[in-house]
Amino acid sequence: MPTLEYMRESRGERQPGNWRAFVSCLVFRREGSAIRHPRAAAHAAVAVLAAAAASLLAAPAAAQEVTLRAVSAFDEGSFFSRHFEQLVDKINAEGKGLVQINYIGGPKAVPPFEVGNAVRNRVVDLVNVTGVFYTNIVPEAIAMAFTDRSTEELRANGAIDYMNTLMAPKGLIYQARLSDHVPYHIYTNKGFDGDLDGQKMRITPVYRDLFRALGATVVQTAPGELYTALERGVVDGYGWPIGGMLDLGWHEKTKYRVDPGFYSSENGVLMNLAVWNSLTQEQRDFLSQQFAWAEAQNATYQQEVAEEAARQAQAGIHVIALDEAAAEKLRKTASDEAWGRVKEISPKHGDKLQALFGQP
Repeated sequence: MPTLEYMRESRGERQPGNWRAFVSCLVFRREGSAIRHPRAAAHAAVAVLAAAAASLLAAPAAAQEVTLRAVSAFDEGSFFSRHFEQLVDKINAEGKGLVQINYIGGPKAVPPFEVGNAVRNRVVDLVNVTGVFYTNIVPEAIAMAFTDRSTEELRANGAIDYMNTLMAPKGLIYQARLSDHVPYHIYTNKGFDGDLDGQKMRITPVYRDLFRALGATVVQTAPGELYTALERGVVDGYGWPIGGMLDLGWHEKTKYRVDPGFYSSENGVLMNLAVWNSLTQEQRDFLSQQFAWAEAQNATYQQEVAEEAARQAQAGIHVIALDEAAAEKLRKTASDEAWGRVKEISPKHGDKLQALFGQP
């Protein structure tokens, strides 16, 4: 019997081509010889396809193991990568023969603000990233950080499903939120008495408008550049969640943290939609169970946040605790600036996003 050799190379993977490509690339071999006559090849193709179809009808389909490539926008082993890495380990342990994850690494593999493009363009298949880093693709993704609601609430009220209606046209799907109740804070070396007048602050899009409203001159840099910027006095402070700054060594160049915090840091599993749709139902069901497990682990963040605050105190960071009136003013300014920005960038969806993600 002749054997069929056919494959289309695409980034080192074997993928089926279309019918015409299939027929045009046929090479049949029998004991070292090749059938090259076009008509003979065509007849042989029909025979092989008929036999293949019969075999598919005769035996149940079995999913082949698929390996998905993944990166994190945050340093490996750091506060915002740990839950994702636990998920990867669990998938690889329980998904043998079905789904595996090739975890390539953190920002050294793909710069943080390029991670969204990397998953959209299938350089990788899924990523651990904050929506703040891919607002160039989905501007509304920033709304996921402007919330005090738990992941459970955001699932129940349809917020994450609604966000996915905005991501799908961009070829993306948000699979799991991997943080809960991790507030952002102002960190500064010049103190804080209600405003940031005269201070140069490193920002990301999530608190750019708030810091400007507080009077700061804002500077946007990648996280990996902040230590040097603080050391050289390029910036006087920055915004960052309660967790993760010690992993990056910033405590060595930071004097104060302002309490209370504001918003809630978000990072999650973002996946290429075409890749997700290409998986078998069994593979999707397996991964959905894993993503649900990962979201359930968010319950540990309350303890993790308390531990991070204690570590910061031990590292010599002093807390500037605002009185209730000043704290309420900061929260209100933060909320007003956040939702004002969302409605500016997305007039069609802004009100709905505020209703779903905003204050209960």
